[in-house]
Amino acid sequence: MTFKTLDDAALSGKRALVRVDLNVPMAKGEVTDDTRLKAAKPTVDKLRAGGAKVILLAHFDRPKGQRVPEMSLFPVVRPLAEVLGCDVAFAQDCVGDDAAAAVAAMKDGDVLLLENVRFHPGEEKNAADFAQALAANGDLYVNDAFSAAHRAHASTEGLARLLPAYAGEQMRRELDALNAALGAPKRPVLGVVGGSKVSTKLDLLNNLVGRLDALAIGGGMANTFLAAKGVDVGGSLCEHDLGDTARQIMAAAEKAGCELLLPLDVVVATEVAPGADSHVRALDAVGAEEKILDAGPKTLARLIAAMDASATLIWNGPLGVFEVPPFDKATVAAAKHAAGLAKSGGLVAVAGGGDTVAALNAAGCAEDFTFVSTAGGAFLEWMEGKTLPGVAALSQ
Repeated sequence: MTFKTLDDAALSGKRALVRVDLNVPMAKGEVTDDTRLKAAKPTVDKLRAGGAKVILLAHFDRPKGQRVPEMSLFPVVRPLAEVLGCDVAFAQDCVGDDAAAAVAAMKDGDVLLLENVRFHPGEEKNAADFAQALAANGDLYVNDAFSAAHRAHASTEGLARLLPAYAGEQMRRELDALNAALGAPKRPVLGVVGGSKVSTKLDLLNNLVGRLDALAIGGGMANTFLAAKGVDVGGSLCEHDLGDTARQIMAAAEKAGCELLLPLDVVVATEVAPGADSHVRALDAVGAEEKILDAGPKTLARLIAAMDASATLIWNGPLGVFEVPPFDKATVAAAKHAAGLAKSGGLVAVAGGGDTVAALNAAGCAEDFTFVSTAGGAFLEWMEGKTLPGVAALSQ
């Protein structure tokens, strides 16, 4: 896919409508994590340096087309200004007289944040009239919100049809990383997919077995595959009703030449609690009351060897109940090994998804990965092989 970037745009004096992701976590009216604010900075800096008027479009929470005061973007203004290092003006609406007046007052290089686009029902409906009302305040459109690119909304898809459209710096970085991981990767390509349930990642697994050289399955979903092979998983989380589905995925992997790496040994306990008494078990030795909560040392060693033999890694989901030590050991050790390979240039390592990002941050190695996507749903749908409307609208 080819798309225009800001390097292709004439910016001086232009009104740039920029879709960003400012849906940040808040507590008592304060931003508790400014990661997404920082992600917007490279694009804003580039637009300001080029002499554009920067008009930010964003959503916050799910007001469902109603004006909900608690979901206003106004509390984001001050922390955003601190991150950007410049003043940020605010308009009480994203369309209409308030927005038009605020835009008209701007000078080149100014930054303006418009109110929550989801206060209008036309946003999520991708209504033509609402998209036109947004477009009235811009000369060009920049999408820098990959995390919202799986939604065909007015501010993510409709606007790209009405104005010259460009990928922002964060969007470009995300798309380049994803292309390096699955679009045109260096081979061999290893995937790691974890999480609790197979049922939530069926599309993902079916897509990946046809595109990867090897796929390691961990977390609770691995139990379903083990059970489908006749392993007694005791009291573990397991979707026994998906045995046929698991066997179909295993058959598809074999047909496609994708080596499926299931656990060789496991870590078990009778309760999921910090510091719980845990044991390493062979697959044929899991007790009736025992729960599989992490990958065992043999499984971890084989995964590390697979990483060493790969050129590209794409990771979604932890290998165990990483939130509860000691069942974080395999995830942390595997993450640190992948990060070390990536940092030394020996591996292109791309990861994404909420639990994955949390696990890498807990391991203290997220920054050493080639790329870590904070886009949950969009990252997962991209890994599933689905077309993302917000990305497709940028393509040339």
